Amino acid sequence: MALLDILVYPDTRLRQKAEPVIHFDESLRKLVNDMTETMYDAPGIGLAAVQVNIPLRVVVMDLSEDRSDLRIFINPTFQVIEGTIEFEEGCLSVPGIYASVERAEKILIQAMDIDGNSFELEAEGLLSVCIQHEIDHLDGKVFVDYLSRMKQDRVKKKLKKDIRQAETETV
Repeated sequence: MALLDILVYPDTRLRQKAEPVIHFDESLRKLVNDMTETMYDAPGIGLAAVQVNIPLRVVVMDLSEDRSDLRIFINPTFQVIEGTIEFEEGCLSVPGIYASVERAEKILIQAMDIDGNSFELEAEGLLSVCIQHEIDHLDGKVFVDYLSRMKQDRVKKKLKKDIRQAETETV
């Protein structure tokens, strides 16, 4: 397994639209393993392949405290079942930034597992929010897209400043 580099907003590669997975083979297993290791190391609770510059419809997620509930979603889509929920979101591609985003409270997910078997799952609360957040990545969206233009500009300025500061500290 290997740690992958996570793209940081406003990197334009985060705007890639992911392609469906058509080959369920050893290279997909390696990608999922590398993404899982990267997500846990970051540390995070979800990671989309687009975030590591691989434009495939692959998501790994683990909302458990002890890393015991890894979920893998290949080619995920969802339908809103009901309600809305506002949740404070963060993102591995937008480090240190958190903002309240409105999402569907309850959704029905259709996806495939690592072997290409289709499944459905009803999700609500945090699981619903995380799945919608990661599917947004697969569609070229980042959670800051839901913020006002002024807040988006502040986020970009802060992250660019953080990058410049990190670069001067390593010199």
